[in-house]
Amino acid sequence: MALPSSLNRYLLLMAQEHLEFRLPEIKSLLSLFGGQFTSSQETYGKSPFWILSIPSEDIARNLMKRTVCAKSIFELWGHGKSPEELYSSLKNYPVEKMVPFLHSDSTYKIKIHTFNKTLTQEEKVKRIDALEFLPFEGKVNLKKPQHIFSVLEDYGLDPNHIPENPHNIYFGRWIADGQRELIESYSVKKRHFIGNTSMDAGLSFIMANHGKVKENDIVFDPFVGTGGLLVASAHFGAYVYGTDIDYNTVHGLGKASRKNQKWRGPDENIRANLRQYGLEKYYLDVLVSDASKPSWRKGTFFDAIITDLSIRELLSEVKSKMVITCWKALRKEAEDDFKRIPSTDNKVKCIMNVA
Repeated sequence: MALPSSLNRYLLLMAQEHLEFRLPEIKSLLSLFGGQFTSSQETYGKSPFWILSIPSEDIARNLMKRTVCAKSIFELWGHGKSPEELYSSLKNYPVEKMVPFLHSDSTYKIKIHTFNKTLTQEEKVKRIDALEFLPFEGKVNLKKPQHIFSVLEDYGLDPNHIPENPHNIYFGRWIADGQRELIESYSVKKRHFIGNTSMDAGLSFIMANHGKVKENDIVFDPFVGTGGLLVASAHFGAYVYGTDIDYNTVHGLGKASRKNQKWRGPDENIRANLRQYGLEKYYLDVLVSDASKPSWRKGTFFDAIITDLSIRELLSEVKSKMVITCWKALRKEAEDDFKRIPSTDNKVKCIMNVA
């Protein structure tokens, strides 16, 4: 299965969670960094293996500096549904594209990655040895190689019916990893100020990516709660501002949400959360406000409006008023329970997660 030499083809290894948000995140980030998601892109539904056409390696690296839905990206050298197809594909890959990474002064290692199946060490070594036809001239270095290559095998999605042979096999040069570590480092379990509806860190970063939040943007959350979306946006260099109807939440007063803690402490508030992550300089303010009664003058004040609306009983009234009054100029576009309102002439991006 030969790949067109005129295209820059990359293999994206996706995480297997928040499946419905993976495609919107990748589309948004490609657009943010100058790429374009076209119908020729190969995304396989729930599969973790996606083949993308990306204009340059720089765009691929920038994509991975932001995404939390993808684990890694590889420059794709070969792809097949069997070892024979893979080897044929590799032999058709232009040698001039391989040589810069295989010369005698370089160091490298080859890794084996399988999805939905575990291989023995002997099986892994056998797969590596089968690649001896590739023009590797450098030295193997397992600890600090200059270049990492991977064989990735896809055994499908059903853990109860694992096939003997993989559905697809890929070989590529590792380019970069995604930002999955942000999910742990920004976990709400470790956050200074939380509430009963504090948003999961992973979802917060996904929504900020959907909104194409970038450095020096001004981001507004009209249902700010404990500020999870502000934290994620500030991590990407945006200045953040929010409102909420709950006086106690905005001011960090009242009963605590943590187990074995009755009342909130003197410095439990949204600003303290940004300070915890070294992001306080991006904090503009938070105010007590009823979002169903907008107080803004006409005009564009924000680069992005990103919010998590979890008040089910008020959903219809608040949402309709917000769309009519605040976002009248914006085009609505629904996707499952996630609603994205892309930018129009006023260049405001609105992201609403309806919980």
